[in-house]
Parts: sequence; C-alpha cells; structure tokens
Amino acid sequence: MPSLPSYPPFVDAARRRLRELPPLLVDAALTGLILVAQLWPLLSGDSHGGRPWDWWGYAVAAGASLPLVWRRRAPVAVLITSLSVGALYDLADNVARQPIWYGATVAFYTVAAYSPRWKRLVMLVVTLSGGMLVVGSTETALRGIVLFVAAYAIGRTAATSRAHAAALEERAAQLEKERQMEAERAAERERARIARDMHDILAHAVSIMVVQAEAGPVVVRTNPVRAEAAFDAIAAAGRDAMAQLRRMLGVLKEGEAPRAPQPTVGDLPALAGQVSGTGLDVTFSETGEPRPLTPDCAVAAYRITQEALTNTVKHAGALHADIRLTWEDHNLMIDITDDGQGSGRGLPSGGNGLIGMRERAAACGGVATAGPRQDGPGYRVSVRLPVVTS
Repeated sequence: MPSLPSYPPFVDAARRRLRELPPLLVDAALTGLILVAQLWPLLSGDSHGGRPWDWWGYAVAAGASLPLVWRRRAPVAVLITSLSVGALYDLADNVARQPIWYGATVAFYTVAAYSPRWKRLVMLVVTLSGGMLVVGSTETALRGIVLFVAAYAIGRTAATSRAHAAALEERAAQLEKERQMEAERAAERERARIARDMHDILAHAVSIMVVQAEAGPVVVRTNPVRAEAAFDAIAAAGRDAMAQLRRMLGVLKEGEAPRAPQPTVGDLPALAGQVSGTGLDVTFSETGEPRPLTPDCAVAAYRITQEALTNTVKHAGALHADIRLTWEDHNLMIDITDDGQGSGRGLPSGGNGLIGMRERAAACGGVATAGPRQDGPGYRVSVRLPVVTS
C-alpha cells in the first residue's frame, strides 16, 4: 500500500494540532472567516451616491454563511440553506456585487467530502441545474459551474485522502498487533526453552548426586578412597549445575553481560567422563568427518544426550552406556544405548524429559526416537540432526 505524501515538519505539526481541535470549534472559526469575506464587499465602501448599502444585503450575506457551523452534522441541509438564502440577495437593489458565494462553495465541498454517493450526485445535479436557471448571464453561470465542480473535486480528494489515511492507520495498528503477538510467542518459546534446559540441568545433576550419595555410606568404611571420590563427584555435579543455571538465568536480568555459550556437541566427551564418575561405565566414540551444526542443533545434541544418560542413571540400573556419533553428509546421527533392565521409558508416553528430547530435535529440523534395544537387553535413544550444508 503506498504511503501518504510527506509534508515539511511544520506543516505536519500544524495538521496534527488542527486535527486535535474540536470539530465544532474549527467550523465556528471557519464560519467567522467566511462571514467576514462575504460581508467584505458591503463593509469596504458605500454604494454609489454616498448612500449606505441596503440592510438586506447584510442579512443575506450572514444567512448564507452562518449555517456553516453545522456543516459536518447536516451537510446537505447546510448547502440547501446557503444556496436558497444566497439566491435572495438580488431582491434588494442597493447591494454590493458578490462575485463568489463562499458559504455555498464550502458547503458544497462538505457535501462532496462527507455525504453518501447518491446525495452527492443529487446535490451536484440540482446545484448546477438550479444555478443555470437562476443566474442572469452565461458568464456567471459558467463561473458558478467551474467553482462548484472544483469544490466537488476537492471534496472528493479530501475524502479519498482521509480514507487512505484511515486504511494506513488500520494497517499499522494490525501490524503492531501482529508484532506484539509474535513477541509474545517468542517469549513463550524462550520460557519453554529455559524450562527444558533447567529440567535437563537439574535432573542430570540431582541424579548423579543421589546415586553418589547412596553409594557413599556403603563404601565409607570399606573403601574410603571410593567414598571420597563419591563426595567429590557430588560437589562437582553441584558446581556444574550452578554454573549452567547462572549462565542461563543471567539472560533474564536487564543489563547482564553477554550470554555465555551453552554446552554443545563438542562437550559430549566431558559429559561422558562426568557420568562415568557415578559408577556407570560410559564410552564415547565418533566416526565420520565432523560438520558444522546450527547453534540450536549443537545445543540440542548435548541436551538430548544429557537427558538420555540421566534417565539411564535414574531408571535403568545399567552397568554400561555408549554414546556413538556418526557424521553423515547431511545429518548427525547420535545413538545412546545402555545395558540396563529399565522399562516403560518409551518416548511417546515417557515423562517430560523424554518428550523434551523429541521437541528439541523437532525444533531444529531433526528427529528423536527412544525404545528398547533390538539387539539385546537395554535401551536406545536415536537422534538425527541436520548439518549445515554449503
């Protein structure tokens, strides 16, 4: 949609202030100006012979101008009144010539600008036809036709401009509403992402801490070294969780420093080593040529693997878990398997963590599946994430 014509700043400011004024006040000021202009031929000098102008001329000039106060409320009635009163001007002999009837011209502009189509056209025909019948000369009739046609054209132009401005304002309001809705949706998505990240971080850290805390009392007397390692693992898991939570929640504070990077696919070997400290033997392997991932996919690879290992620690009772990355031309395949006996952890009906795996993968164009292994006891989580292709 084309934009409205631009005006100098002072013109725009004047237009805005004028629009802010009450319409009745504007029309009253306009009526006063028209009244002065209509009376000016009578006020500017005496008639021939030094005699004053007939009072009838003053009365008709005022009667044709004053109805303009109500021009927006009843444009047709004001036009008819102004034309009818103006037609009585020549009933008196000693009156000044009135080359232009300003009140009728402004009233005709108002009809063209504010009235429905059929009223406009009827008044156009009636005004032009009546003027040709009433006036005394062809020149006067032609001047009247040109004057009223010009007023009609200007009125229609003003109406079209107002309609165009209203359409632009409505469109701008709609765009602003859509922008706000999109911002709200983005905020909801961000809140959901933060909730998923907090779930993954806390579930992983707490699972490791619980496993180590349960093992500590068992080995504290028989194997002090192993007990000390368990307590170290608890402290390390807590510190790591706190550090990740600080980075994540820092973005919610205004004026915070730039957001620190989240763990990505490159941090998976460290994750495997951390989980191995719980007593679960975790191996990590990688085949193929590593390819770039989008930031969302890189974070999703880490979080999905973290959630799969957390479920293994919490539910599987497994002794061994394996993380295998396979880089393909267009995808990164991640397989997390364990040899546990846990059941009921299928992706569609699992808890929020398992559902979050599927949502994380889908959010960046990938797929996540989970279920019992087909090649023996245990559980498998398989993830396919797209890589960046040139």
